[in-house]
Amino acid sequence: MGSSFGTLFRLHTFGESHGGGVGVIVDGCPPRLPLDVAAIQAELDRRKPGQSKITTPRKEDDRVELLSGLLDGVTLGTPIAMLVRNKDQRPGDYQEMAVAFRPSHADATYQAKFGIQARSGGGRASARETIGRVAAGAIAKQLLARANGTEVIAWVRRIHDLEAVVDSSRVTLEAVESNIVRCPDPEAAERMIARIEAIGREGDSCGGVIECVVRRPPVGLGMPVFDKLEADLAKAVMSLPATKGFEIGSGFAGTLLKGSEHNDAFLPTADGSLHTATNNSGGIQGGISNGEEIVIRVAFKPTATIRKEQQTIDATGQATTLAAKGRHDPCVLPRAVPMVEAMVALVLADHLLRQQGQCSLW
Repeated sequence: MGSSFGTLFRLHTFGESHGGGVGVIVDGCPPRLPLDVAAIQAELDRRKPGQSKITTPRKEDDRVELLSGLLDGVTLGTPIAMLVRNKDQRPGDYQEMAVAFRPSHADATYQAKFGIQARSGGGRASARETIGRVAAGAIAKQLLARANGTEVIAWVRRIHDLEAVVDSSRVTLEAVESNIVRCPDPEAAERMIARIEAIGREGDSCGGVIECVVRRPPVGLGMPVFDKLEADLAKAVMSLPATKGFEIGSGFAGTLLKGSEHNDAFLPTADGSLHTATNNSGGIQGGISNGEEIVIRVAFKPTATIRKEQQTIDATGQATTLAAKGRHDPCVLPRAVPMVEAMVALVLADHLLRQQGQCSLW
């Protein structure tokens, strides 16, 4: 149902924001993959709360427990279960939300769909659910690196109306992690941090854009028609909380070009491999990866839960007001960077296994 993702490399996440814990079961990971558990923890540390002055002050260690699927640090080919226990739970912060729907949040739609909801922290609608995705994505990253030397790096390109000047082909993980907003443009990063702090002091929030590049992707990933690689990437990243837009390659800017300006000309190569002079396609043509860098951008809306008083309704439809309490990110983007990387890696790992099953016999 709605908590599972993938075809061959498949995951199922579980848990609520203020329940006992959250986690994931990964099924379909090939056997005999040496797994670096410290690398999984490092990815969770990048997305955990309380890591800087511009994120939620909720304090969680987010220590991962691997419950199955490994022997002496090597995958068995059986389901890998990972659990992170919730420690800093404060359901009392959400008492007002039990009778008032937060505008632009999932409260009202969950109530309308199910007739019940885990109101504390948003339950399954909380970004805390993404812990399982990031843990699974860390395994997918290791699979991709071992199989093809593939690297997935994301960063904050824009906060509110402040945009970084970044060459995606030159961005490094070190540059991304060099500041708390995860923007590899140092000057833009300083302005972004100041903007997030200023908006947070007002009790408000802001959004922005995350860009992601996949280097050395395998050629031939993606299926014709319905399972095109960019379609699955769009579904994956748009399933993250607060996402509102997706672009690949030239994106919407490409609509301003003529075909003669937009087409990626093929260049001759000694080994017969595909290589293009430009990359307006963003590494995918006809729904199939061509080996060039895959470049996508994801738009995130302003955090829905804010401290400013807003007009809303209660569960009976009566008018009321709400100024949310609790601990919330004034901007989700710095912590969403590893989430985007994880979802991209999961799609690529799944398609890699599908490609091997379809095309490796002759």
